[in-house]
Amino acid sequence: MRARRTIRTLIGCLLLSAAGIPVPAAAAAAGPPAAVGAGPPAASANHPAVVSSSSVGTPGAVGAAVTAGAVGPSGIPPLLDDRGRALTLRGWNVEDKAGRGDQALKAITEKHFRDLRAHGFDFARLLVFWDDLEPRRGHYSAEYLRRIERVLDWARAHGIQVLIDAHQDVFGPAFGHRGIPTWATRTDGLPFTPHPDDWFAEYFEPAVQRAFTHLYEDEDLRRAQAQMWRVLADRFGDHPAVFGYDLINEPMGELREGEDLPTAARRIERDQLTPMYNRLADAVRSVDDGSRLFIEPTPIVGEGVPTGLGLIDDPGVVYAPHFYNTAMEAGADYDPAAGWIESYETAVTVYPRTYGVPVVVGEWGPLNNSLPNMGRFYRDALTSLNRYSSGWAGYVWCYGGGYCALDERGRFRTNKEQTATPYAAAVAGRVISEAHDPGLVPGLVPGQHPELVPGQDPGRDSEVGAYRLTYRASMRPGTTEISLPPSASDRRISVTGPAVADTRTAVAGRSHRVRVAALPGARITVSVTPVGRR
Repeated sequence: MRARRTIRTLIGCLLLSAAGIPVPAAAAAAGPPAAVGAGPPAASANHPAVVSSSSVGTPGAVGAAVTAGAVGPSGIPPLLDDRGRALTLRGWNVEDKAGRGDQALKAITEKHFRDLRAHGFDFARLLVFWDDLEPRRGHYSAEYLRRIERVLDWARAHGIQVLIDAHQDVFGPAFGHRGIPTWATRTDGLPFTPHPDDWFAEYFEPAVQRAFTHLYEDEDLRRAQAQMWRVLADRFGDHPAVFGYDLINEPMGELREGEDLPTAARRIERDQLTPMYNRLADAVRSVDDGSRLFIEPTPIVGEGVPTGLGLIDDPGVVYAPHFYNTAMEAGADYDPAAGWIESYETAVTVYPRTYGVPVVVGEWGPLNNSLPNMGRFYRDALTSLNRYSSGWAGYVWCYGGGYCALDERGRFRTNKEQTATPYAAAVAGRVISEAHDPGLVPGLVPGQHPELVPGQDPGRDSEVGAYRLTYRASMRPGTTEISLPPSASDRRISVTGPAVADTRTAVAGRSHRVRVAALPGARITVSVTPVGRR
């Protein structure tokens, strides 16, 4: 019996070594691999405390994989890294909209990224603003660039992959918001009336609409926007935490006389956004050929209208729509019978199927998440997102009220805890099935379970049910990685098939990253079960 166990252990060590997973000396001698702790591994010369480069592939690798026909059950290609692993990004937006000039980005701290990782997330969409980067035309703020780099360094230290988002709301500061600098805002003297109780309505003010037209059509503003992206990509393209760039947040445009909103949106996307994205892609690629390029349609896609975007001629493109409902944004409860999620999914999947690009939803989450039907909304939304996307960033990772994911004490606000579930962050092969049963731990009493994050009170029951991933291992050696959020009980990790995991137990109260190496071509099932359940 001991000889059989020793042979099994040696095979496991060979699998781990082949996949590039460090094998503890004790495990190599006799015994299973040591359990991993919470968060990313400790830094060393050969394993820095950073998202591994294997998780961030080159666009060329992505393009080759997509061309080879690597598509999921939805008909949409998965997001692949440079080793052909299917990636899933799950995380949140991180922002400081209030801080400007000397105060820019100061509301973002290392705690944001430490807590993201502690809750099992690995992705952040970082909002940056052109008006802070280039407050005067041709003068880029060295201090703002240093502050962005500091934020990226925090993300790196905690194993968070970052999407740098060139954010705009209602164009920019000329209209009381953030984004495109005042010097780049041209309105032709058209009127603007603020709508303090409905800020989105300000997009339809004549001055704002004309400003978008000038941004898309004026040659000097085109050059300025492209140069802004060259500055960002040149500075951060080699930063280990940077996954990609969101070229502009929620772009809008100018309606023509007689056009309805869907018709105008499709025209703007076809005739203005498509050439803009191709221009900006060329600008980024002049200094960075490895990061992903995230492109957004107009927000009108949220009304169930397929985008009019055309081909963006770059192999690293990711389609990044947002997932908001107008009625819910105005304070209404979720209505499951209305079919909004179904119509949104139908509309939003047309583009990625047509052009063969993966999907990562860049923003989602209602303002009032405690209404009676919001628990159902989160379940339905997550089920839908899992069908077609390679991940998402919720809005927004902050501590307080409004859209914040957490309250002032760092506890998930009502229903937002449903976003913290196990998931396959990287699969070295083809996913056959993935399922999560979020059953509560039997006998768990509210307020009496262990703390999920050291020093914090979770404040409510933790869903820690069973999780199972079945996949066909690729012929190319690679490591599958499964992210487990904190739970109130220990969990048992078991593997069926010729494969080995680097841990057998996930300890209660901590997030874990389980790494699995398998023989090429084998069918593998990884199961995660709360201790005490079968």
